[in-house]
Amino acid sequence: MKTRKITLTILLGTVLGLGSCSKFLEENPKHVVNINNYYKTEQDAVSAVNAIYAYLNSISTGSTAGVYHSTFWVAAGLASDELVNNQLGAPQFDQLGTFTYGPQNAGLLEIWQMHYKTITLANIAIERIPLIEMNTTLRSRLVGEAKFLRALMYFNMVRMFGKIPLLLKESEPLRPEVAEVAAIYAQIHTDLEAAEADLALNYAPGVGRGRATKGAAYALNAKVYLTEKNWKQAAAKAKVVIDSKEYDLWDNYADAFKLANRGGKEAVFSVGFGDKGGAIIFWEVGQFLVRLLPPQLSDAGVVNAQGWQIPTQQLYDSYDAEDQRRAVTFITSFTKTDGSPVTIRPYIQKYWDRVAEPKGNESSQDFPVIRYSDVLLMYAEAMNEDDQPLIAHEYINKVRKRARFDGTVYRNTVPDYSGLGKDAFRAAVLKERRLELAVEGHRWFDLARTNTLETLVPQAKPGVVPAARNYLFPIPLRERELNTNLPSNGY
Repeated sequence: MKTRKITLTILLGTVLGLGSCSKFLEENPKHVVNINNYYKTEQDAVSAVNAIYAYLNSISTGSTAGVYHSTFWVAAGLASDELVNNQLGAPQFDQLGTFTYGPQNAGLLEIWQMHYKTITLANIAIERIPLIEMNTTLRSRLVGEAKFLRALMYFNMVRMFGKIPLLLKESEPLRPEVAEVAAIYAQIHTDLEAAEADLALNYAPGVGRGRATKGAAYALNAKVYLTEKNWKQAAAKAKVVIDSKEYDLWDNYADAFKLANRGGKEAVFSVGFGDKGGAIIFWEVGQFLVRLLPPQLSDAGVVNAQGWQIPTQQLYDSYDAEDQRRAVTFITSFTKTDGSPVTIRPYIQKYWDRVAEPKGNESSQDFPVIRYSDVLLMYAEAMNEDDQPLIAHEYINKVRKRARFDGTVYRNTVPDYSGLGKDAFRAAVLKERRLELAVEGHRWFDLARTNTLETLVPQAKPGVVPAARNYLFPIPLRERELNTNLPSNGY
């Protein structure tokens, strides 16, 4: 079968400072450095893996956003009961929020392309780095990081699109066949098990912020097994993270989103934005504040708050009034610069560290791919499904307890769960995930894996009724025109 060698324009543009790399897969001999002359030194290996991480945030050499810059997590919120679109001139987001999207949706095309570009860089690193003469421990760790990132990308994609091409080599067919879902999950587990063995347990402060660790690999593997409903394995992987003692909850929920705590004890794996930190250069600021903060804050001196995506009223109403997470997650009032108070509908403010970034605008906040509270809730869910209700209640209540802490004392509100039957606990942990992890890119995935998309979305968006086909997204038409082996997913 005819194959092509994918040129490494973007990788070399990232690590060697070349020019624009927007046409990632196009061969352009004028701008391509021969990669055979590149993967020679230890620094080449480090730079190659750093380039993969760079595609998780944003690309410095063009206008294309990285995987976690905005569209991916916004889509997961809009195509659920979390968010509605308020961004004018963005039909792709209108469609996602109302389940009227089709294969020409521009947001889905961006998600598809950015994930596969990241996978391509990971594939090249996984093949090339083992050939470099360098410190063997570092070499194994770097390959482990690349495998972790490849697994993360495929996990996102298989959940969203189902049967997709499973590309694992630098050279691949022009029009690859799709792999069965089970085969994709098997490869994800293979990559993550390698990462579990080879990644660092931790990094010294200020050195490794944003890099994958053993805990990140085990936590992601737990989430994969949870999605597959392999409860015993999900619990086992999550328990490794818990027993490692490398992670903990901040006493105050707000502290999980302070800029000073980026990469701190609750961050199992985060994508860095906005500045230099650890060994990775973070190219770009995030759009959390631009997209989520209310535009009315301009009257309080906040710059460029647009409120493009807003929470459903039902999401806000789902919180107990005394749940401390509600006040952290939402903003419903503020004081203008002239001292007068203003009351507004709920907007999302959880990513806004108003002390560190008082003027808002674009943010240096990290995107929390996996927080420790997510691990605790995964473990609780798996234990409930494995008929161990006492342990399940113990771990959901570890998360629940923090919701009572007002920064000074634990209030006698937001009580622990007790005595729930199996079905009632399922509903409770799904709700707790919603309250704890709001607008962190999880909600569509949680609704899809629990088969609750069709029942829960209409409760938050009256008149919006997902169909059975909405448990997968359409593979972009542009990609299907290039590769007729790709399925339509019913669209």
